[in-house]
Amino acid sequence: CDIYNVTVMNKNVYRVDGTRTPFCKMGTTFAKTSAADLGVSATKALFAKMDLNPDVIDESVMGCVCQPADTANITRVIALKSGVPKSVPAYTVHRNCASGFESITQASDKINADRGSVYLSGGTENMTQAPFLYRSSAVDKFTKLSKCRTFRDRLHTILSFRPKDFAPIISLRLGLSDVTVGMNMGETAELIARESGVTRYHQDKFALESHLKAFVAIEKMSSEISPFYFADGTFVDADNGIRGEQSMGALEKLKPVFDRKQGTVTAGNASQITDGAVSLLIADENAVKQNNWNPLGRISAYAYAGCDPERMGLGPVYAIQKVCEETGYKLDDFDLIEVNEAFAAQVLAVCKQLKKTTDLGEVDFAKLNVNGGAIALGHPVGSSGSRIALTTLKELERRGGKRALISLCIGGGQGGAIILERE
Repeated sequence: CDIYNVTVMNKNVYRVDGTRTPFCKMGTTFAKTSAADLGVSATKALFAKMDLNPDVIDESVMGCVCQPADTANITRVIALKSGVPKSVPAYTVHRNCASGFESITQASDKINADRGSVYLSGGTENMTQAPFLYRSSAVDKFTKLSKCRTFRDRLHTILSFRPKDFAPIISLRLGLSDVTVGMNMGETAELIARESGVTRYHQDKFALESHLKAFVAIEKMSSEISPFYFADGTFVDADNGIRGEQSMGALEKLKPVFDRKQGTVTAGNASQITDGAVSLLIADENAVKQNNWNPLGRISAYAYAGCDPERMGLGPVYAIQKVCEETGYKLDDFDLIEVNEAFAAQVLAVCKQLKKTTDLGEVDFAKLNVNGGAIALGHPVGSSGSRIALTTLKELERRGGKRALISLCIGGGQGGAIILERE
C-alpha cells in the first residue's frame, strides 16, 4: 500500500437516518427508471419518514459512478426535485465502488470543519442504463456527414459506413476494467484468489451463505427499504436478487467467467449488477439536539488507502489497518464487520490477509456480513457504500451493539473503511 488518508472526527458527526429503494437486478424492474428518479424516490421517502423540512439542509452530496450524460451533477437534480431549496448547493462524487462512502465522508469532513450542520448524502445508480457507445470510426463518419453540404457528399459518406461501425462499445464493461493494468475487476479477483489460496469451493460456500443470510433477513431488512412507485400506480418494495432456494449444487454447475480454463470466479460467487439508490441524513450534535432527532449512530473515523490495482480487492486490508492503528481498535473490538462482497474470493482473501499481515487479530465470521451482502443484494456501485452504512447501523441498533467496522474494495486499487459507533 502506497498512500493513506485517515481522519478521526474531533466532533460528533451523526448518521441520523436513512432509507433506500429496493435493489433490483440489471435489466429487470428499474430498467427504464433513471438514476435521478431512483435518487428522488429515496430522498422524498427519507424526508417523509423524518417529517423533515428540507430547508434545514446546508448542502447535498451523493455518489454516482455511471453518471448519466443527460443529468449533469445528478445530486443537484435529485435535491431540487425532492424539495431542497434552490439556494442550497449540491455536488456529486465518484470514487468508483466507494462513491457511497465518499458522500458520507465528504459530508462528515465538512461538518467536522464547521462548514455546515446538516447534509443530505447517499448514492444512486442505474447500471442497466449505462450507455452503448459508437466506435470512433462511426463517430468520424457521423461528424463528416453533419458537415456535408450537397446530396452527393451526403450519399458518399452514408455509403462509406460499414457494419463494424455499428458494433457498440459497452460502457459498463469499460467501467469495470482498469486501464492502468489492462485487467477487468473479475480478473483481479482471480489473481488474489490464486495468490491467497481461496478455492472455488469456499467461494461458492460463501456465496450460498450470503443468499441464505439475506433471505432470512428479508423481513428485518424491509425497515431500511421504501417502496418505489411507478407512474401507473404499481410499486416495488423488495430486493429481487436474493435467492432463498440457492444451493451448492446450482453454484457448482456455473462456469468461470474470467478464466475459462482454470478460473474460480463465476456469476454465482460475484456481486450482482444492480440498480438502486440510498438517501441519508448526516448532522452535527447541535442539529440533532435542536431537532430532537434520535440518530442511528455516529461516524467516528475513516480511512482510504491505495494499493496495487491488479490486487484491488485487497484494498480493505490497508484501509482497515490504518483506521484501526489510528484509533487503537482490534478486530475483536467491533460488534459487526462488513466487507463489501464485490467477489467472494475478494472478501475471503481480505480476511486471510488481515490475519496474516496485520496484528489486528482475526475476523470473526459470526460478525461478518450478517445479513448477506452484494452477492445476494447486488452492487449498484454508486450506492453500495451508503447501503452498507445504513444496513450496519440498523443491525447494530437491533443488537444493542456499540461499534461496527465497514469497508469495501475500490476499482483502480483502493480501499475504504469507516468506523461507526452508537452511544
